[in-house]
This record gives sequence, structure tokens and C-alpha cells, in this order.
Amino acid sequence: MAGRIRDEDVAYVREHSHIDDVVGDFVQLKGAGGGQKKGLCPFHDEKSPSFHVTPSKGYFHCFGCQTGGDVIAFLMKLEHLTFTETVERLAERIGYQLTYDSSGPSTPGINRSRLVAANTAAAKFYQEELGKPGPAQLGREFLTGRGFSREAAETFGVGYAPDEWDALYKHLTALGYSEVELNTAGLIKEGSRGNFIDRFRNRLIWPVKDISGDVVGFGARKLAGDDKDQGPKYLNTSETPIYKKSQLLYGLDMAKKEIAKKRQVVIVEGYTDVMAAHLAGVTTAVATCGTAFGDDHIRIIRRLLMDDDAFRGEVIFTFDGDAAGQKAALRAFDDDQKFVAQTFVAVAANGMDPCDLRQSGGDEAVRDLVARRVPLFEFAMKSVIAGYDIKTPEGRVGALNQVAPLIGKIKDASLRPEYVRSVSAWLGMEIDIVSSAVKKSGSRGTAHNQSQGESSAQSVNLKDPILMLEREVLKVKLQAPELAYPWADLEMNAFSYGPYATLRARIDDAPDISINDLLERTEDDVVRSLITELTVEPIRTDGEISERYIQSIFARLREVAMSREIVEIKSDLQRLNPVENEVEYTATFTRLVGLEAARRAQKELAIGEAF
Repeated sequence: MAGRIRDEDVAYVREHSHIDDVVGDFVQLKGAGGGQKKGLCPFHDEKSPSFHVTPSKGYFHCFGCQTGGDVIAFLMKLEHLTFTETVERLAERIGYQLTYDSSGPSTPGINRSRLVAANTAAAKFYQEELGKPGPAQLGREFLTGRGFSREAAETFGVGYAPDEWDALYKHLTALGYSEVELNTAGLIKEGSRGNFIDRFRNRLIWPVKDISGDVVGFGARKLAGDDKDQGPKYLNTSETPIYKKSQLLYGLDMAKKEIAKKRQVVIVEGYTDVMAAHLAGVTTAVATCGTAFGDDHIRIIRRLLMDDDAFRGEVIFTFDGDAAGQKAALRAFDDDQKFVAQTFVAVAANGMDPCDLRQSGGDEAVRDLVARRVPLFEFAMKSVIAGYDIKTPEGRVGALNQVAPLIGKIKDASLRPEYVRSVSAWLGMEIDIVSSAVKKSGSRGTAHNQSQGESSAQSVNLKDPILMLEREVLKVKLQAPELAYPWADLEMNAFSYGPYATLRARIDDAPDISINDLLERTEDDVVRSLITELTVEPIRTDGEISERYIQSIFARLREVAMSREIVEIKSDLQRLNPVENEVEYTATFTRLVGLEAARRAQKELAIGEAF
């Protein structure tokens, strides 16, 4: 473009680009009172939202990293754009035609909007080519063979790159795009003779969009029978000013609203898996673009999940059931620690990916795959154990030696004892033996074995989903005691965190007294502080506190407490000889059956809980 953008145009774009709408394309915002909205800052890592937006004034500010400014400053910093590129992008977003001051310098330059426009034009070209007779038939047959209709291909913008050296090059240059622009966008490359040729040829094409919906690159699959193309099976756009594969997730533009709404994201492995999942009703599915799932992807997902609400967020990985898939799960084991959200793994029993699963079992099979997810920690540990013959003493010891360091790697200290009990049950070994092996593994041993003199809060992650649930129940009891009628039915082990259990005991000692009286009767400073904190902290529900919400969280807490007791009973059964201790074994087993039934009943009550 020639010249600088006129000042009045800049002012118009700034005024009509609502900052909460623009920020909302990248960050999940929630009302913060006083006309403000808040979310997790996109400019630094944080677990609790300190990023505030004031729509009425058109400004944002992060109280954590002190970054602030207007809508132009936000987009410039986040997308690493120049001032002109930012204004052009915002103008395009609101459909406003900019004018330029002809008195300014005339520089052809390359800006982001031109690169996006070139990619968008390429996507349209590829889509039109898919419908033409000839070699494109191979692409259509590929899609049909995997259960995708013409409508599905159109929905996801799937196209076909012609089996020609320069078909796209000729098409886009005829539209006015320069060789420099097309090369910078990654659409063409220099051939062996020094001329430019298309980057993608005789391949099925998926347009890759950024979170705001702009086409920034492509993923391409080699088609069967193409002996001329010696390239890889999958080929992606190379790194460009607008295509950063470590920061892109295929399908995120379609899935972002559902991810924020459902507090769930499903990570699949390929483009066809994303298509299959969405068509099957799993509308939170995304995939990486030819790279491993990494830190930048985690930051993007955390902002959408708003996962300071830890027990509302789920990150579900789908892996192949083979050895490579298990390795991927173990790699993700470390990445999981960077999420506050709960992380799960969904693997089909037959090892099929979502695309194959949809073909063989229909949409319901894909939905069922996600529904049958298991915690990532559990999957990783069971994958290790499966490599040993645990019917033999040597096999059990070998498996324990491999699993113990995994337990030690769990950063959430409150989860480690739970997995110690679980592993002891899976291996049929004494809890003390497993616990001892974990301590000897040395991984994070210092944090796990803090001295009694240290504050318990230092060794417990209060953002743990279960502890947040316990906290929510206590808040309801203190703030809305008239609605907390299920309180009397709570199990004795319902509160696993020391201060919470102590507060529960204080409340039970005098259940009908006021908050002021409760404070006067409490001498422990930690518990006194906890009472005032929980009294003023908002209850985590949208709108009014409903009876259904309260019933749900109490039922969920009871389910957790029962699950904890069930693990202990199963451990007791493993130590009992049913022949030598027949009476005790039968009584314990009967108790287990009854408790399992009671837990199922509580699980039904907790379905549809409001958080």
C-alpha cells in the first residue's frame, strides 16, 4: 500500500473495534464486576486471571505483567504486527475501507493482510479444483473412502492441488499477487531451474486457520499412486510471518467457542481425525499442524479453558493404542503438569484413531471414545505395568520400579497418595511397599516429604480439582446454610485437606451458630482466616445459587469420598485370604458392593453439575 493511513481512519478503526470482541478471539473473558471483564493473560503464564478489559473505555491492563493499552496495542503485541498491519487487520475485520495519505512515502512492502488474502485466494482455488474431473478424482475417492461427504469437505474447506508445476502460481499472479508475496506466504518455492513452482502438487489440501479464522497456511496429504512426488506423506506450509506451527491448532477457529463453553478440548492427531470428531458431535477437537504438542499450544488452550476453574476443565488426548501412542502419552505426562485442568487419555480398544473409528462404528463410537476417557496419570502407569508379567514376583517388582518414579513426578502432592493406593491395587502389593518405592525414587521427594513444621498449604495444591470442590461445599455451608441440607450426610473422610477438615469439625460442633460466633469459638488463626476468606469468596456458579447446583456439588463430594474408601476396601480385600478369613472377607466384600452402589447413586445426582 502507498503512504500512511489517515489519522481519522485510525481513530475510526480504534473506536469501532470493540476491545472485548477482539480480545475475546484469543482469551476467554468472564465478567469481573464494575463493567470489567477478566481472563488469563496472553502475554505471560499465570494460573489465576489478572488480565482485565474495560470495554467502556477501550483499554486492557494486566495486573500481573503490567502490560496495557488499547485494542491496537493489544493486537500489535500479541500478533507481532506493525502499527499499519494492525490497523489494516482491524479495518478488514469490521469491513472498513482505509484511505492512505498520498503525501507519505510509497512503499510496496508486504503486510499481513496481503499474505492472508493470498492464502484465502489459494484456499478457494484448491476447493474449486477438488470438484473438477481428472486427477482430482483421487482426492474425492480418498475422502469418500474415509466416510466424508462432499458437504463435509466443503465445511472444512478441503481442496486439491492440481498435478501441475505452476497452476496456483499462474492463478494468483493473475489476481495481482507478486512473486515475493507468494513466496513469503509459503505458497510457491524456487524450482531447480531458478523459476517459481507451486509448493503443493497433486495433494489433498486442508486450509489451516488461526484462532480468529484467517487462512494462514495449509496441510497437504500425498495421494496414492503419485510416484512423481517423492516428498513426505504429509506436507505443511513452511514457517512464514503468519504461519507459526508451534502456535497453531487445526480446527481451533471452529472449536474455540465450544471449548470455552464446555470447558473441554480434545487433542487428536490429524486433519481427518478433527473432521471425524466434529462430524460425530465432538466439537471441541483440534490437532497440531505437523509438530508435537508443545508449550505454545498449552498456553493457547489454557486461555480458552480459563482453567483457573480447574475442576471445570478437561484436556483429552487421543492416542493410537500402539507403542508409539503410549510413548506419546508418557511425553504428555510432563506436559500435563503445566495444566491446572484435568488431563485425560482416550484410546480405542482396537487402537483405531477417530477417523477409522467413525468408519467402523459410526458417530456414536467416536463420542463413546471420548466419554470413556481415563486420567492421563492412570493411562501412563497402566501402560508401563502392561509391559510386565505381574503374576510373578519379579514382574511386580520390575513394574513397581518403573512406575514409582512416575508417581514421584506428579507435581500435585495431594494426588500422589491416591496413586500410591491405586498402583498397590493394580499390582496386588502392600501400600507401604509402593509408598516406600516412591520415596526411594527420589523424584520430587523433597516436596513430598516436607517436615511437620512446615505449613500444609505449602505441600498441597489448592487448585486441585478435588480440593476446589471441597472448598466450594464449605463456601455453600457458610454463605447459604439454609440450602446446605445435604451437609449432614457427608462422609467422615469428605475433606482431605487438613484445614478444611478442621473447619468441618468446628461447624459440626455447633452447626446452627452464626459466622461471628464461629469465629469467636475458633482459636486456630489458620482456620479463622479460612472462615472469613470463604465467607466473602464468590460461589463458583453463574447466576443465582440453585438447589440443583448445591445438590450436585454435595453429591460429587460424596462420590469422591466413597471412591477414596472403595480404594481402601479393595486394598483390604487383597490382603485377606478368602479361605482363611472367610467371614471377614465376605463382610468386607459385601460392604464394597454396597458402597459401589451408593457411589453410583451419587454420581447420577452429580450429573449436570453447574461448574
